Amino acid sequence: MRKVVKFGGSSLASAEQFKKVGDIIRADKGRKYVVPSAPGKRFDGDIKVTDMLYACYAKAEKKEDITASIAAIRERYMEIINGLGLSLSLDDQFEVISENFKKLAGSNYAASRGEYLNGIIMANYLGYEFIDAAEVIVFHEDGTFDAETTNEKLSARLAECDNAVIPGFYGATAEGKVTTFSRGGSDITGSLIAKAVHADLYENWTDVSGFLITDPRIIKNPKVIDTITYVELRELAYMGATVLHEEAIFPVRQEGIPINIRNTNRPQDPGTLIVESTCRKPRYTITGIAGKKGFAAINIEKDMMNSEIGFCRKVLTVFEDNGISIEHMPSGIDTMTVFVHQSEFEETEQKVLAGIHRAVNPDSVNLESDLALIAVVGRGMKSQRGTAGRIFSALAHASINVKMIDQGSSEMNIIIGVSNQDFERAIKSIYDIFVTVQL
Repeated sequence: MRKVVKFGGSSLASAEQFKKVGDIIRADKGRKYVVPSAPGKRFDGDIKVTDMLYACYAKAEKKEDITASIAAIRERYMEIINGLGLSLSLDDQFEVISENFKKLAGSNYAASRGEYLNGIIMANYLGYEFIDAAEVIVFHEDGTFDAETTNEKLSARLAECDNAVIPGFYGATAEGKVTTFSRGGSDITGSLIAKAVHADLYENWTDVSGFLITDPRIIKNPKVIDTITYVELRELAYMGATVLHEEAIFPVRQEGIPINIRNTNRPQDPGTLIVESTCRKPRYTITGIAGKKGFAAINIEKDMMNSEIGFCRKVLTVFEDNGISIEHMPSGIDTMTVFVHQSEFEETEQKVLAGIHRAVNPDSVNLESDLALIAVVGRGMKSQRGTAGRIFSALAHASINVKMIDQGSSEMNIIIGVSNQDFERAIKSIYDIFVTVQL
């Protein structure tokens, strides 16, 4: 089985962590292509190397002396090199980096050096070939990603080597300008490599034993999801649940390659398998619960609005004209509610209200603020009767008022609106009724 393995910053923060990673890779000959992130935090209060690089580059932009900052970053890597007992020097690389910082090569270049240097160390430690991502991950001049050219270059280059380390997070334009994905973009690099080599599995190693049913800051030790589909993951990620970068899903999904979320510190745990589809029955009716605070609702009422052609379009055009994105839009015969991010809406709320009055002449418009949206997601909900009723029963038992409910046509998700102050209690109530009572 051919595997691509990506390791996050916490997995590579120190020599001790590097050794764990080395043991994991050597335990399976199928782990042929390795994608490292930059070193993360070694302990609470520590600074990630990427943040150190950003701070150092900011000094360079101000024409301040960066000698001490470069030395501190170099020390982080030397600590790893010495801890691994490697005879490796990064002096030449740091000399080039220092000069490029002074020449203001760009913040993308600065941030990418964390993965670049860690990749060199990883390749040396494993005895694998090092491939600079700038040679195989391609961006257009405007900073957008060039998927077609990248796949061609990756496929051709990796066909020539059995084992390789390719740093995550960055690539370059045809002219050689280093460009990065957004933070967490090493997940995307791993996915692109998995697609290019037609991998059987993409393993994404981090510091948790898989995708949790809900936020561990709200529920203590929530259960791990055994198997989740891409669709379920997208629904949960949209509401803020994150284990890997959202854009990392698309390249492997096109190839039907499963993703396995694993824990570097507990390699014996099976983790979570992310797949396109599965016959495996979920352990619980729901797969996961996720949510966000900070929404506002604009409630619009008008008699016979359902018979007025173009009513919804006119209302939505007002939001579009004011640059406001819409989250959800439940409606009735004579009512329509639009949920938006409160922070975006507050600056233009009066313009929007005036625009709605001019556009559709409503009977009334009122606002409700400080709301939260919660997504209850699960492929098991389609075949289980009474799911919505159990949710309402749990919330009613906890004396939580439901402001909105919206179920998608896939019957795989239910969105619930509650007050910000009820957010945590609502999630706990839903988790208890579907998970705790089944334990």
